[in-house]
Amino acid sequence: MVSLAREQLAAVAEVLGAGRRGGIEIWLRGGWAMDFYLGEISREHLDVDFFAWRHDLPQLVESLVANGWSEIGTHPRDQQRDLRRGAVELGFAPLERDVEGRVVVGGGPWRGTRWPADILSDAVVGHIGDLCCPVISPRAQVEIKQMMPEWVPAMRRRPKPRSVEGLG
Repeated sequence: MVSLAREQLAAVAEVLGAGRRGGIEIWLRGGWAMDFYLGEISREHLDVDFFAWRHDLPQLVESLVANGWSEIGTHPRDQQRDLRRGAVELGFAPLERDVEGRVVVGGGPWRGTRWPADILSDAVVGHIGDLCCPVISPRAQVEIKQMMPEWVPAMRRRPKPRSVEGLG
């Protein structure tokens, strides 16, 4: 395992610890979510992406900043909170519930837009080695990835590992 992956896994453990101490629910999303679901590292990752409830993000970010992380502001702050320490970047996208209790985008231009219905109801606890972490529904993860070209046309595309192709 390359050094950056080790540092990213250590960061996942640190974020989980901060969440536990603060009573904050956190879910992995993106590439690391799929790797935790599969139980192995499938590729190198640029960053580690999470979801958390919008109302919890200030406390979570404050806790991590107190531990040496810096906010880098890659995205507008209401859309995603971005942190860096050394070579590791973290992204925290906010979740909210609408008046019917459905999970929706918690900030940015798509605030209030519904996420896939099973995004959290079918969330699982994935693992890599001894490190366990909640991950969003694998089926929802695939749906989100399929929708990204429509939502963010300029986003750079990467080939996906074969092992995740059958999850859609």
